[in-house]
Amino acid sequence: MRKLLGVIVMLMPMLAFAQQSGISGTWKIDLNKVQMDSKARVYELKDGMFSCSTCDPKVSMMADGKEHKVAGSPYFDMASVTVVDPSTVEMTGTKDGKLAFRITSTVSPDGKTLTRKYEGHPAGSSEVSTDTSILSRVGEPEMGAHAVSGSWKVEKFESASENWLTFTYASTGDGLKYKASTGENYDAKFDGKDHPYQGDPGTTSVVLKKIDDNTFEETDKRDGEVIGVSRMTLSPDSKALTIVTEDKRRGVTDTWVAERQENQEAEK
Repeated sequence: MRKLLGVIVMLMPMLAFAQQSGISGTWKIDLNKVQMDSKARVYELKDGMFSCSTCDPKVSMMADGKEHKVAGSPYFDMASVTVVDPSTVEMTGTKDGKLAFRITSTVSPDGKTLTRKYEGHPAGSSEVSTDTSILSRVGEPEMGAHAVSGSWKVEKFESASENWLTFTYASTGDGLKYKASTGENYDAKFDGKDHPYQGDPGTTSVVLKKIDDNTFEETDKRDGEVIGVSRMTLSPDSKALTIVTEDKRRGVTDTWVAERQENQEAEK
């Protein structure tokens, strides 16, 4: 009996590690390891009109600083575009009269780089979420158009707020609980069925599929339509989580790597 107790005591640290080595815990995206799809974002601002043919939904409106109705988005129903100067454009979106986002885009003096500063107001949180990304021009600038016009490829994320970067997972045995720091969350099982996705007006349900002990697939839906599929793979040492996301509506695939945050447990 004493021998058995001794073995159990010796194994306790290993058992504790095994419990912590799964996906449960707090994760933070490493901006240095982000790989964005090479598909360009296309903007045009000319003769007082702004358009974005690669946005979801596509946008076309007067760049007069006034709000205009926008159809097809669960995130905003009105938007405005303001020309700040020959190099800078600001776009805002509102939902039911409340600010949903503000994007400030500034082109470098040589016209080759676009700095995009995003300010988001998530539906599931009272905290503002921010990020700054750097894009490079693809092709030549359009003559007679504002500097922001053209095709742009995302090169990197320069910075992002803590709530933009962090999220938690908690294993439930037959499924997972997920919660983003911006309020989005779900409690779903690995049963191939739709489960409610909360805190995001653009995602109404989620379907989870377990591939193996270290890999699972998440399918996001909006009113029955599949809008995105993500595959999460845990590294052998359980310290990194690689997330490959496929945006079905925009036709892009991005890769993110999140690092496990030590001394932090997933919310029960």
